[in-house]
Amino acid sequence: MHSSGLDIARDARPGTVTIFAIRLLMIYAERAENDTRRVWHRLGPSQTRKARGNKLDMEGSLTARDRVGIQDFVLLDAASETAFLENLKKRFSEDLIYTYIGSLLVSVNPYKELDIYTKKQMDVYMGVNFFELPPHIYALADNAYHTMMMEMNNHFILISGESGAGKTEASKKILQFYAISCPTTSLLHSVRDRMLVSNPVLEAFGNAKTLKNDNSSRFGKYMDIQFDTEGEAVGGHILSYLLEKSRVVHQNHGERNFHIFYQLVEGGEEDLLLSLGLERNCKHYSYLIQNDWKTVRKALSVIEFTESDLESLFGIIACVLHLGNVHFDTDTRGYATLYSNIELRWVSKLLGIHVKVLLEVLTFRKIEAKSEEVLSPFTVDHAIYARDALAKAIYGRTFTWLVNKINESLANRDSTRKTVIGLLDIYGFEVFYVNSFEQFCINYCNEKLQQLFIQLTLKSEQEEYEAEGIEWEPVQFFNNKIICDLVEEKHRGIISVLDEECLRPGDATDLTFLEKLEQKMGGHPHFITHRLADQKTRKTMERGDFRLLHYAGEVTYCVVGFIDKNNDLLYRNIKDVMRQSKNAIVRHCFASTEPDSRRRPETAQILLSGLETSP
Repeated sequence: MHSSGLDIARDARPGTVTIFAIRLLMIYAERAENDTRRVWHRLGPSQTRKARGNKLDMEGSLTARDRVGIQDFVLLDAASETAFLENLKKRFSEDLIYTYIGSLLVSVNPYKELDIYTKKQMDVYMGVNFFELPPHIYALADNAYHTMMMEMNNHFILISGESGAGKTEASKKILQFYAISCPTTSLLHSVRDRMLVSNPVLEAFGNAKTLKNDNSSRFGKYMDIQFDTEGEAVGGHILSYLLEKSRVVHQNHGERNFHIFYQLVEGGEEDLLLSLGLERNCKHYSYLIQNDWKTVRKALSVIEFTESDLESLFGIIACVLHLGNVHFDTDTRGYATLYSNIELRWVSKLLGIHVKVLLEVLTFRKIEAKSEEVLSPFTVDHAIYARDALAKAIYGRTFTWLVNKINESLANRDSTRKTVIGLLDIYGFEVFYVNSFEQFCINYCNEKLQQLFIQLTLKSEQEEYEAEGIEWEPVQFFNNKIICDLVEEKHRGIISVLDEECLRPGDATDLTFLEKLEQKMGGHPHFITHRLADQKTRKTMERGDFRLLHYAGEVTYCVVGFIDKNNDLLYRNIKDVMRQSKNAIVRHCFASTEPDSRRRPETAQILLSGLETSP
């Protein structure tokens, strides 16, 4: 049994849900009904009559208790979109944000604090039958835990939904429940504390304000919570996916950079800011277009960060901010020259690299010509590209170091067999006013998760029903393999075309990439561009757009920036210089043992690295 959670995202305001979400809920409800038929088929006639009677008793008591709407969608008389929406609306109006679909939980984000997550609430849901109390995320967490202990096998909780659905908050509530409800000893208190404080640290470095969400996870996360035979939490491990590094150097209008930058500038102690060369004004830093510092600082101490670690870590955050303020002018030959040495000197101090060495790698590229090396000067545009690439690389690698450091703190030292509850909080499907390469990557990963869900549940289970001769209602669902193939197919998919365009000689641009897409994708039912569209559709698209019909609906992507973001090129001479850094974290992140292959890895491999081998 897998315990799963499904969060439903708002569309434009709290409490509204997408039509896609409702249709997906109806699929879950049909599946739950088929699962019931399957159990009755296996029980035989006499046991089935008894089971039906028990279920009717349970349904009767549940309905009597359910004063607002229906607590389990399976009990709806009419399984229609209208009925689903009406039931959600009734319950939401009374701040009842949770509803079951069999053993699954639906959550509508209220976008406000509700007094339903207290220690008293946790106590109420501990060790209680799943359907005995009103729907709650604590019931889901408790059910997964006790089933794990009873069967002594691993389980996972999948939290799915669009951007802004409340997935990050849901994962925190589950973690808090386990921290309080699981038995523990004084020796294990530190494990519990480290698990809890890992969240604010990862949120500080990996979350940001977007147009839909003030605390949006800009990375995916899978966490193992490890339990011993007594049910005590004894360790954990975090696997992170696809940090949105481009946010370090650019944010859409109305959005913000990662929280940690603001926390440090606005909350850092005076002597710390002085040592880092920072001012208490976010407007002074180009990478910040306009958080609780004390919580993050305390959390880092609990996770056993040494003073040396903290000094190096804060130095990196400040270094990235100073890099954003390094500006270039054009010299008489049209090449890049430094506008002012002040910011670069701070970068030099924080990295422990001589300022002249930094200036060279930011204004020249080292080219190997036969047996000698030649320095090729940058234009201003190339220098800005190199500067931003360095800032993204330093931040992205530091984030990986941070996750590894947390994992070291959470590591279980006992090698005896453990059971695990996995918690998958993956980035949600995104549709913004302007959608770029980041949204394309995130939505592709959601397509792959949806495909995996279809293969492992709906498709495989219905094949089992047929094989066992079970009477069942076919569940109609959209098989999104056609979209996954459109994106990832070798030599023909969008990603292959993008990779080829990034590697080919000549003047490859975002528009030449779009032209190649039109040549290869023209006529595909899930792909359209301004040029390929009919006159009515053209009015809704710009000339540099392409539109995909995803499983969750249409998304229009602007190709501007696709080539640069996919290349994410960090010149080798910059890597070589970073290996000389006196900042211990930077030196570790650019280790000399790192393979320096000239072959560019495929984009699909980067995006899905580890994703298909998770729970």
